[in-house]
Amino acid sequence: MTEPGGSILGLDPGERRIGVAMAVPGRSMALPLTVLDATGDWQMALAGLVAEHRAAAVVVGLPVSLSGSEGAAAARAREFAAAVGERLGLPVHLVDERLSTVAAGRALAEAGVRGRRAKGAVDRSAAAVILQAWLDSQAGKEPDS
Repeated sequence: MTEPGGSILGLDPGERRIGVAMAVPGRSMALPLTVLDATGDWQMALAGLVAEHRAAAVVVGLPVSLSGSEGAAAARAREFAAAVGERLGLPVHLVDERLSTVAAGRALAEAGVRGRRAKGAVDRSAAAVILQAWLDSQAGKEPDS
């Protein structure tokens, strides 16, 4: 299911930080955007990003184990996604995020980003990996009417 018009925000929820990525209309590529403080008023900050970027939908990473089973982290991600959908009134899509943080960390390390600078960058980049996976899964599908 694709979303008509507007940008799509990708979220990588964590206990301390929420990585945020964005894909603009046309949505062929996800780009890292920012990091929200998960211990603060992230809902208000996210609502501001939705308004600023005219988001039409949100994609949330779902941490599934390598075996495909869901544990406590997946349950928290599902609760997070439900809260986002309720707060924003937008469609929320869950995407298997297996290894997204690992992939983002490796890409940043190869680019020379390390240490304290890497923490937020990994979260933003992981959100972009998650969003890109959703975009790729939607390629060639007709928008819903």
